[in-house]
Amino acid sequence: MIKSWNLLYKSLASYSQVQSILWYNTGDKLKFFTHFRTHINLKYSSTTASITPSTQVNMSAFKFLDYDCIGFDLDNTLLRYNVTNMVHLIYETLANYLVTEKGYNSKYLLKPLEDKDLDFMQKGLFLDFERGNILRINADGVIQRACHGSNLLSTEEIKKIYPEQRWEIIDVFCNDMLSTWNGPLSMKMRSLLDYFDVSSSLVFARLIDTLDEEQGGPLNAYNVWPNMLDGLIEMFNRDHFKMNRGYFFPSLRENPHKYMYKCTARTITWLQELKRHRITFLITGSNVDFVDFNATYALGEDWKSLFDIVICYAKKPAFFIEKRPFLDIVNNEEGNNIIESKDLKRGGIYSQGNWEGLTEFLKNICGKQNPRYIYIGDNLLQDIYVPNSYVQCDTVAVTEEQMSEGMVHQNLSHPDEKVLNSTFWGSYFCLKDSNINMDSLWGHVIKKYSKLCIPDINLIAQQPLEESYLCFYKDGKKYDGYYPAVPLSISTF
Repeated sequence: MIKSWNLLYKSLASYSQVQSILWYNTGDKLKFFTHFRTHINLKYSSTTASITPSTQVNMSAFKFLDYDCIGFDLDNTLLRYNVTNMVHLIYETLANYLVTEKGYNSKYLLKPLEDKDLDFMQKGLFLDFERGNILRINADGVIQRACHGSNLLSTEEIKKIYPEQRWEIIDVFCNDMLSTWNGPLSMKMRSLLDYFDVSSSLVFARLIDTLDEEQGGPLNAYNVWPNMLDGLIEMFNRDHFKMNRGYFFPSLRENPHKYMYKCTARTITWLQELKRHRITFLITGSNVDFVDFNATYALGEDWKSLFDIVICYAKKPAFFIEKRPFLDIVNNEEGNNIIESKDLKRGGIYSQGNWEGLTEFLKNICGKQNPRYIYIGDNLLQDIYVPNSYVQCDTVAVTEEQMSEGMVHQNLSHPDEKVLNSTFWGSYFCLKDSNINMDSLWGHVIKKYSKLCIPDINLIAQQPLEESYLCFYKDGKKYDGYYPAVPLSISTF
């Protein structure tokens, strides 16, 4: 059993993944469309019918009030981070660990981050651990761009390494994005899914550059990922927030204003109004004490009153497909008492748990046998793909790149565009050059598995609850679901 957890432990790549395994405490390391705030007068009718796949396909528009139960993620959804400062903090913490604890040469790792380094980072890249390569994938699973370390590979070089620009592990991932989450394949590849992840691409690239320089050329195989993972586990260990240990959590504690943005008063009012009309819930992967600190800063002292139930340390995506028990919270710490779903209380806050148990609770308090659910989050695997594919929960994707890259007929800008946008890799949503003009893998996921894609909750909060929004079709072929407008990068498709 310990051996199996050890394999699982070493497969993790991100803050959320690290948080989802540390609980075990084994001691081992284990074509274009613009909304223009379109008003569509669709008559709202309350229904108790369950949402079937065919119903989802036929829905061309929706209202939040069409749903009985509306859920939210916290990090990078309700709570926005200063991505630039967060990327610097995570990079510096991990790089220093690798130099001081693992003995890597500091020449590249400790170089100050310049604009070109920030431009190298992008959410959604894939790491090929053994070859030392970083990959950019299109919607068909084809490797369109790649680097060895920080060095860009030509198309011819990509084809020599990956015949027909394909890699069997990416093919498996594209068929089912959970297939590489754990187990043997997770020891070979990892996708960088959120803003806690993006620094890892540059750390990985600089480690490969370091080894290549020391050895006088590329190695036959690389094994830097286990050391990176050790550093991520050390950085994000949930016990370290309470202990004020390390560099990451103390920095957030001391300077929350440097790393987090407060929610607007309008967003908080919108959440209050929403809760008066519907059941609202929060599912977050963060530990309860970290949640309380962040939510208090962003949403205010009464943040818990915004939700009918709060689930912390949810271990997404497993929360949606497994049956871990709910645990009580005592003095802002996870307790040892298992709470049955029938004993969950309105206004309660719990740790871990599972979707099936949560929906039993939600059915009871809303008085419907088949209520309609929608979940709003930023992580396209944990918050969008898995809920929609595995438990038929509709989703809304929060993707800040939509604002940073610019939208048609919108004058909105993003303060962290130097980090979010990449001239090196291209648009987050699509791949365009002289030969191709197509969705990226993640642009495809957004269209296929979410109803709506927004850059910021506050844009929705400015609209009345009864507002109707055009949305994506289940076939993933149309761009209608980008609100308030389609990204500029795909406006010429």
